[in-house]
Amino acid sequence: MIRLGICGYGNLGRGVELAVRQNPDFQLVAVFTRRNPENVKILTEGAVVLPISDIQSYTDKIDVLILCGGSATDLPVQGPEYAKYFNIVDSFDTHAHIPEHFRDVNEAALASGHTAVISAGWDPGMFSLNRVYADSILPDGKAYTFWGKGVSQGHSDAIRRIPGVKDARQYTVPIDAALEAVRSGKDPELTTREKHTRECFVVAEEGADLEAIRQAIVTMPNYFDEYDTTVNFITEEELKRDHSGLPHGGSVIRTGKTGEGLAHRHVIEYKLTLDSNPEFTSSVLVCCARAVYKMAQEGMRGCKTVLDIPPAYFSAKSPEELRKTML
Repeated sequence: MIRLGICGYGNLGRGVELAVRQNPDFQLVAVFTRRNPENVKILTEGAVVLPISDIQSYTDKIDVLILCGGSATDLPVQGPEYAKYFNIVDSFDTHAHIPEHFRDVNEAALASGHTAVISAGWDPGMFSLNRVYADSILPDGKAYTFWGKGVSQGHSDAIRRIPGVKDARQYTVPIDAALEAVRSGKDPELTTREKHTRECFVVAEEGADLEAIRQAIVTMPNYFDEYDTTVNFITEEELKRDHSGLPHGGSVIRTGKTGEGLAHRHVIEYKLTLDSNPEFTSSVLVCCARAVYKMAQEGMRGCKTVLDIPPAYFSAKSPEELRKTML
């Protein structure tokens, strides 16, 4: 039984708790929160809810701690800090800053003798794996990643951190013409702006400077500055009515050629259609927690990504069963 802790009980933390119910080799031990623990109601009997300040008292009671904070400000601090005390998994998804986040977590994990997996989810995560597989199989080709249409948790969280923003949802929308050009084998050269648009629905605090908020969004590096971004200011009631769901998805597509004279064309596509972005991401985090536990048991230390993990480590099935039923 893998003893699990959850740090943060928002959409992602609740999703992890639900995923644990589907994986009988896990036991949820504790949820750590910045809110008043008395106001946080969880579903798991026997698990405790504690203030995040108590987290170090559970170093010998938890095998893996899943960090469920946001990539904008939480995970860059929490990852290196909690890797000092626990084996950890996080879903850090700011692609441009993954190398330095890896460096910081790796340094802390190696120094403390722990194991960590960062940037686990579906992108980065499952899409990352499929990009590597397809690139390795078809080295003479082009790779494309399309996201959406769907709600990005990380981008929505980044908007909510802007002063004057009460709540927000951000949709990533693929441009249909670009998607069809790739699938048809035209191998187009596409800029970031030519592949997606971003649509933001923002609830502002009363009296907030709406133009300042809009400018902060459309110029935000690594999130919005390279996209055509539309900002819509709406009421809290409209947000709850029209944007309460968290769907997402997308495709990783690789086009390539093989054979004499590269005469034969191939297209690899890996596609996800998700009713709940946080619940799917949480399910990936849990299977990565299983991998972290196995690696730690085998004496592996430091930071890893999904690219470093043998596929069998994600599974609760034995190697014999995998060979019999999956190979």
